[in-house]
Amino acid sequence: MQAKELISDIFPSIYINEIGKQAISKMDIFKVSHIPLINNGNEYFGLLSENEIFDFDLMEKSFETYKKVLIRPFVYENQHAFDIIKIFSKLNVSVVPVLNRKEKYIGAVCIHDIINYIGRITSSENTGTVFVLEMSIQDYSLSQISQIIEGNNAKILNLYTATYKDSTKLDVTIKINLNDFSAIEQTFERYNYKISYSNSGSTELDELLEERYEEFMNYLNV
Repeated sequence: MQAKELISDIFPSIYINEIGKQAISKMDIFKVSHIPLINNGNEYFGLLSENEIFDFDLMEKSFETYKKVLIRPFVYENQHAFDIIKIFSKLNVSVVPVLNRKEKYIGAVCIHDIINYIGRITSSENTGTVFVLEMSIQDYSLSQISQIIEGNNAKILNLYTATYKDSTKLDVTIKINLNDFSAIEQTFERYNYKISYSNSGSTELDELLEERYEEFMNYLNV
């Protein structure tokens, strides 16, 4: 999905002739700690943080003289959502501005928009079974994993991997479209795969998705 498709419909920006308390008011309304600073021509100057407004005593001052010292993260409108996630995780911001190819500000993506996007691509609203395979990186074979699942008349709804620093361990988290996992589980065990987690119950599935959500939020440091 491209950045322009994730732009919030209602998230505001702040203009350089406005003052700090107006920016704080907008951030409070939208539950964010950053806001894009622009002018009437939609020129983007940078991302203004709540802390900067207080630290530099800008509550009653405009941003005209402060615009040149701001960090200036952004993505272009046709960049992928993963580029937005990278900025969120690297800079610990709550908003990522989006520019067109003429370098004009066209909107922003909030952390909430990315969380909703993650929910869609992980098929969190679809019923089925989530399970985790634990293996070494060199043993990972997507084709074999797919063959085992599809050979038991199931479909992969979502699959992602997680590696660990200073380790060859690999976790493969998979969601399939069947609630009955028993036949697939037996086949994986027959091929000597280690299943570190499996669940086909809706209550426990909700708990797992909540856990994955918390892990993602911790990853973004928000």
